Amino acid sequence: MDQQSLQELLVDNVRDIYDAEKQLVKALPKMAKAADSEELADAIREHLEQTQNQVGRLENIFEMLGIPAKGKPCKGMRGLIEEGSEALEEDEGVLRDLEIIAGAQKVEHYEIAAYGTARTIAERLGNDDAAKLLQETEDEEKAADSKLSEIAMSLYEVADMEESETDSEEEETTKSRKPARSNAGQTARRASH
Repeated sequence: MDQQSLQELLVDNVRDIYDAEKQLVKALPKMAKAADSEELADAIREHLEQTQNQVGRLENIFEMLGIPAKGKPCKGMRGLIEEGSEALEEDEGVLRDLEIIAGAQKVEHYEIAAYGTARTIAERLGNDDAAKLLQETEDEEKAADSKLSEIAMSLYEVADMEESETDSEEEETTKSRKPARSNAGQTARRASH
């Protein structure tokens, strides 16, 4: 493959990622606001800061490539954000937070793939500086995905404890509603023998 075609492919990928990150900068605050779990809201806000830094890194890459920082519409990210927005309409609580995490992890996996592809192209072109910046962001995306998994596991534990407490309360309520057995009938039978 000739270097010019590979260079065009890199530019195309970076423009796609740039638009994706810009879309996320707008979407993440809504997700953080909708989260019930403070830990999840904090993680999303932290990732928003990272995303803003990632946009800056991409602008550095555009500079290295000698082209203006300009995105191309990323339909994949638009679809993931639209799908994730549906989670914000869920009932409040653990279920909605788990839906938010599921949507966010789909986004992270998309970004991991996008950054990995762009990094590989940059490496093939011998553009080590761009490859290093792309790798840095790819690593951040992997860490964010891992953190979301940890938060999800905590939320599952909370949900299990809440369910267990609800089950115990229901058992207690059921026991208190059952009529007490009368021993009078047994006593009468014994007396007649």
